[in-house]
Amino acid sequence: MLYDIVKNDVFVSLMGKHIQELLIYLFEQEQHFGVLCKIEYLSFDPPLPEYISSEFRPMTLFFLAGYTFETARIEEDHLIFEAGFGEENIGSFVTVPLLSIMQIIVDQTPIFVNLATVKEIVEEEEPVLVNGVKDSMSAFLSNPENEKFLKKK
Repeated sequence: MLYDIVKNDVFVSLMGKHIQELLIYLFEQEQHFGVLCKIEYLSFDPPLPEYISSEFRPMTLFFLAGYTFETARIEEDHLIFEAGFGEENIGSFVTVPLLSIMQIIVDQTPIFVNLATVKEIVEEEEPVLVNGVKDSMSAFLSNPENEKFLKKK
């Protein structure tokens, strides 16, 4: 079934590698391109003012040309570039996890579509200590076997 394929770890890994190889190819060809991304996974350094970041849609297109293209690079599994935002052209480095790229576009035509379904990445937090004992809910949820006890919505 398609749903099982697109969320399969091997398929997700293949899509990530394909995105990276395609971006490297575009850089080598000095071909400007756009990336349609899931904005929730991107980070901006320095952070953008709320009046700018609130205007982003869940899927946002960034076009890499000129200075933005010149600053673009791939580090590990992220595309990083500097761009200017708003009327003031506020500069910020944008970090894009490769798997959050849903399309790569050249000359207004998608040349790549990412079908992989990525599990949301949640950074592990330090367990909350209560009288020297881990928070019981954290301990319960840390065991994958306990998923069967959770209510399905």
